[in-house]
Amino acid sequence: MKKVLFISLGCDKNLVDSEVMLGLLNDRGYIITDNEEDADVVVINTCCFIHDAKEESIENILEIAELKKKGSISKLIVTGCMAERYREEVLEEIPEVDGVLGTNSYDKIVEAIEESGDGKRSLYMSELRGFPQEETNPLVTTGGHYAYLKIAEGCDKHCTYCIIPSLRGAYRSIPMEKVIKRAEYLVEGGVKELILVAQETTVYGKDIYNDKYLPQLLKELCKIEELQWIRILYSYPEEINEELIQTIKSEKKICHYLDLPIQHCNDRILRRMGRRTSKEDIVSLITNLRENVPDICLRTSLITGFPGETEEEHDELKAFVKEIGFDRLGVFTYSQEENTPAADMEDQIEEEVKQRRRDEIMEIQHEIVCQKSEDRIDETYLVMIEGYIPEDNIYIGRTYMDAPKVDGYMFVHSEDVLNSGDFVWGKVTEALEYDLIGEKVDEFTK
Repeated sequence: MKKVLFISLGCDKNLVDSEVMLGLLNDRGYIITDNEEDADVVVINTCCFIHDAKEESIENILEIAELKKKGSISKLIVTGCMAERYREEVLEEIPEVDGVLGTNSYDKIVEAIEESGDGKRSLYMSELRGFPQEETNPLVTTGGHYAYLKIAEGCDKHCTYCIIPSLRGAYRSIPMEKVIKRAEYLVEGGVKELILVAQETTVYGKDIYNDKYLPQLLKELCKIEELQWIRILYSYPEEINEELIQTIKSEKKICHYLDLPIQHCNDRILRRMGRRTSKEDIVSLITNLRENVPDICLRTSLITGFPGETEEEHDELKAFVKEIGFDRLGVFTYSQEENTPAADMEDQIEEEVKQRRRDEIMEIQHEIVCQKSEDRIDETYLVMIEGYIPEDNIYIGRTYMDAPKVDGYMFVHSEDVLNSGDFVWGKVTEALEYDLIGEKVDEFTK
């Protein structure tokens, strides 16, 4: 039976699609490998959200294409956002590619592999509406103790810098019963933390239930007995209502953590970006969140160097970052993406200016994070164990403040043997900028 290597690039929503494809291949008896020297088939699930992601996807495709030229692998399949956006170019310019699947066609991965070869190339592109008709469970690749749970596909926001609506289609909520069924399957398999993802989680249900149903979905997920943490990502600030805040406050399994991708604070820049909020609204929301959920951890993302951004507007953003004091913050330089309104705007900003502005904000954020970490010394947190460093005799874990891959860790000393997925109380003894060091506490209630 053929061995398949999967390379999943880009966001965690892409990873969910990869895990479904892996499940489909596993159901058909394919052997999944992580070694390209053993693989017969390589599938690359691509990203092209910004220029750097596109470059990474191209580099991976060309690298695997070289393996095929040498006869090391027999087939190369390209899926995901770049395949959706550049389907003809991929097939025309890279003859080693045997199959291309669009973002809404990942349920055809088995057909794409089996129908290609011997000069025949497969192309599967579905309309960007509805969902692929896969009838399988995902093959979780995150280690088994946490998993991403996609609750919707597509986006209706049409921000002027973003190509996602053209690559993923309009916003489509996955029916609640299907989301719950998948969540139950994941938890039965040992998952302790579910991370809810979509292009935007906060409008979940509006298209099929005529109302924002994220609070109702959260309450249903909280009923799953063995589930311990629920984390919410990608919550647009203008869509967060009081019902959602009170649900986060009252349901013990929901992590006091929100990802609010605000992108900027200046009202003129927000309008040029096509964002549907204002500085005043953002400040009001954050104040409300912190009053209702005092220990809430807030993450955001910002864009520097958007077309027309002045030094004064950049200074306003720096002052805003200082004032708000986000717990977690990432900064992207503006990427001029073709076929977006922002790409054709006047006053495009030089790359070195974008990078300088990004670095200035990250320097401010570094000071904020260091101070917040220092302030956490002697505090005690519930920690999910994720691994062990034998040479240091210390366990790797995450608190509710830390989403996988994007935030920090808490390293825990323990005389007891711990396993990945265990939850223990850890008292912070030392701060290391973005990470914490602590000791396991045997008895603690909060």
